[in-house]
Amino acid sequence: MIIAEFTVIPMGTGSTSVSDYIAEVCKEIKNSGLRYMVTPMGTIIESENLDEIFNVIKKAHEVMVKMGVKRIVTTIKIDDRRDKERKMEDKVEVLKQKGVI
Repeated sequence: MIIAEFTVIPMGTGSTSVSDYIAEVCKEIKNSGLRYMVTPMGTIIESENLDEIFNVIKKAHEVMVKMGVKRIVTTIKIDDRRDKERKMEDKVEVLKQKGVI
């Protein structure tokens, strides 16, 4: 399973609030059908297929363009572990078992 975290940041919108933009991005992610988790600083998605992940991130980025944003910063982190099956929640569960969270 490939787990990716990404953040799409609209720049120069004239407001410090970006929730309207992020809400539209979240709709696109939800429509993808991939498992995802929204966090305060980004979104985590998972798939067996890297192309699916890139496609969702591209669509999320393009949402900003459609909304008229002239500058967009998108960051991506990818954890592509092929030696064992695991989900995004598994990574957190390990830390819970160790008593650190």
